[in-house]
Amino acid sequence: MLFYPQEKLSLFIDGANLYGASKGLAFDIDYKRLLELFAHKGILVRAFYYTAVADDQEFSPLRPLVDWLDYNGFTVVTKPLKEFVDSQGRRRVKGNMDIELAIDVMEMAEIVDHIVIFSGDGDFRRLVEAAQRKGKRVSVVSTVRTQPPMVADELRRQADNFIELDDLKPSIMRDGGTRSGGEHHRDEEYRSGTTG
Repeated sequence: MLFYPQEKLSLFIDGANLYGASKGLAFDIDYKRLLELFAHKGILVRAFYYTAVADDQEFSPLRPLVDWLDYNGFTVVTKPLKEFVDSQGRRRVKGNMDIELAIDVMEMAEIVDHIVIFSGDGDFRRLVEAAQRKGKRVSVVSTVRTQPPMVADELRRQADNFIELDDLKPSIMRDGGTRSGGEHHRDEEYRSGTTG
C-alpha cells in the first residue's frame, strides 16, 4: 500500500460489495480496526459507508451495524430498499448506492489528496478516472482471491493502487473473525438480492 503521511484521505465503502468480498474470503470485518488502520496511513478526513436498508421491517438485521458505524466515526449514507417483481414473478429487492458514492467522491475530491474506494464494481472505473483527472490518487480495495474475483479488471487497472482485501485480513479481521458455518447477521439482506 502506498500512502503518504501528509496526505488527506477519505474512505468510501460500498457496504454490500465489501460484505460480499469479505464473505468470499471467509472473514468478518472489524470496522473499528479498519478505521484505525487507515487513520495511521495519512490524515483521515472522512469515512463513508453506503448501504440500503429495509424501512418497512420492524427490525432490520443491518440496523445494529448502521447505528454502530454512525456513532463510531463513519458517515453512514443509507436509502430504502426498493421491492419489485422480476420477469419470472419472483420478489426481489434492490438497493444500489453507486450514485450516492460517486457524488460524495467528486465532492470530497475538492479537499482530499487520496480517495480509497472499497468496491470491486467495474461501474466505478469512470469515477476513478474523473477523480484522477482532478489530480487525486485513487486506491481500490477488493479481492482477486475469490472465485470469481470480486474486482472488475478494468477498475483494478484504472486505480493508482489496488489493495488486496485478503492482505488486510490480519489487520481488520474481527476477533474470532473467520467464518464458521453460522449465519452472519447481514446474510439475510444479501440473500434477498441486495448486492449493490
